[in-house]
Amino acid sequence: MADKKIIAVVGATGAQGGGLVRAILTDPGSEFTVRALTRNINSDKATALAQLGAQVVTADLDDQTSLERAFEGAYGAFCVTNFWEHFSPEREVTQATAMAQAARQTGLQHVIWSTLEDTRRWLPLSDQRMPTLMEKYKVPHFDAKGEANQRFTDLGVPTTFLLTSFFWENFIYFGMGPQRGPDGVLAITFPMEAKKLPGIAAGDIGRCAYGIFQKGEDLVGKTIGIAGEHLTGDELAVALTRALGQEVRYNAVAPEVYRSFGFPGADDLSNMFQFKRDFNEAFCGARRLEVARSLNPSLQTFEAWVAQNASRLPLE
Repeated sequence: MADKKIIAVVGATGAQGGGLVRAILTDPGSEFTVRALTRNINSDKATALAQLGAQVVTADLDDQTSLERAFEGAYGAFCVTNFWEHFSPEREVTQATAMAQAARQTGLQHVIWSTLEDTRRWLPLSDQRMPTLMEKYKVPHFDAKGEANQRFTDLGVPTTFLLTSFFWENFIYFGMGPQRGPDGVLAITFPMEAKKLPGIAAGDIGRCAYGIFQKGEDLVGKTIGIAGEHLTGDELAVALTRALGQEVRYNAVAPEVYRSFGFPGADDLSNMFQFKRDFNEAFCGARRLEVARSLNPSLQTFEAWVAQNASRLPLE
């Protein structure tokens, strides 16, 4: 263990970081070992990571000093933020800046920053096709991550920028799964028309990140986009129908209708889907399946993922 390179994993008990932790620790020939960062080292998830062989340490994204302690002596770090914990794009940028500064202070050799597009490059705030949110953003949880890219670059941190995709786990945890309409038939609802939605199993993000660390400095400074598949709403519904053994329809609605649903973050997510719809060629083109598969040969299709997870879908 002593001669293995340490990867510090932010969000180690979450979907993306947890996937990376498991990818490293279940590979007996790995040149890496894991330092799992979490705010609560006594949680069940943290305990499970320790039992797998991770070194579990306390760190808080709002405390740069704690990040520096956690990064000290490591070879690299996987950095990620969770907008949905606090709904503050400014806090996301501040947290990303703290990670970038800690990475520079501790001399990390390779950082992966899990990021997304700054949609304002395509849709300036003056563009009336989409409402401006929080006075400064079109898609807050995208724009803040994209804005934070520059923090890593300006500080000279050797970074690979990882563009992620829609988590298929959103069908389980985020209220986006099939829901019954007045006619009793299940449906999924997105404001995407017939455009393709790049998606991926959350664990595969971690496995792709592992592939990036394995390739090392060749990918420093590069932006890598990943997806398991690009599927239309109808194609997602067909796969869900097959896995559940009952009909699932795709309900395509207008962005303003989706925005009116009123759940926390509905306006942000409506704008997100509209961005993916309106700039579909660029969005899908940045997430090439062959790139993801080269990093992670076990990359799952949606049909394979939903076959394994159908029983976890909270049907309403």
